[in-house]
Amino acid sequence: MSFLGNILWFIFGGIFSGLSWILSGVIWCITIVGIPFGLQFFKIAKLSLAPFGARIV
Repeated sequence: MSFLGNILWFIFGGIFSGLSWILSGVIWCITIVGIPFGLQFFKIAKLSLAPFGARIV
């Protein structure tokens, strides 16, 4: 069931959310001070692309 939920989420808006987090991460990784923030943005992007069944640690 989580696979179906992830597919529907991806089609109906997850792709835009994930791409915006990835773009934000790339922009933050340009500076040395922003690298830790950029890496966290990439983790949020992964969660944003497939939220159902994901574990947050």
